[in-house]
Amino acid sequence: MTSLLPCAVLFDMDGTLVDTEHLWWSATEEIAAGLGYALTVADQPEVLGHAVEHTAAHLDRVVAASPGVDELAARLNAAFITRVAAQVVPRPGALALLAELRDAAVPTALVSASPRQVVDLVLSHLGRDWFTITLAAEDTPRTKPDPAPYLAAAAHLGLDPADCVAVEDTPTGVASAHAAGCAVLAVPSSAVPIPQGPGITMLASLTEADLPMLAALTGPRE
Repeated sequence: MTSLLPCAVLFDMDGTLVDTEHLWWSATEEIAAGLGYALTVADQPEVLGHAVEHTAAHLDRVVAASPGVDELAARLNAAFITRVAAQVVPRPGALALLAELRDAAVPTALVSASPRQVVDLVLSHLGRDWFTITLAAEDTPRTKPDPAPYLAAAAHLGLDPADCVAVEDTPTGVASAHAAGCAVLAVPSSAVPIPQGPGITMLASLTEADLPMLAALTGPRE
């Protein structure tokens, strides 16, 4: 009996495959506090799921004595890298799902809004062989929530984005994948709500995902 498989699965990294969103929040909190600004829940939509440049621009707006976006981005990146180097923990179900996909020879991509330095650091812990291709923030002209990263991933795999399932954990990432035309599996990693709609499937954890379920989100291949 032939198994039904997804054509390809495109994974976000931070908060989706590895438990790093809290590290990013902690890094941002440290840099903001050093400038006399205390982060609150109201800052979460501008921090979680965003590239470093976006969060730096947000801090530049809200911090009274900002050193500038470029300096903030450098400080944020350094603080985040220090934390990632010390602690990379896979999200529940992530490695099991990646193993299923590898065993079934389903193409996969890592599509991250983090800088390549951070992506490579995480991959040194997680393993590089899980993915057919990896894309970091520098690899496309624009990053999430723009659709460019997911469009590029599908193009690298030689597929229509509509044939790909994107796995995301934040509204920013979901917006990027949805705009690219991918079917989206959203597995929230924070309290920031993800808008629901056509083409977006919500799960509480990757432990609930398997290949037939992913295949059903688009057109399966045999």
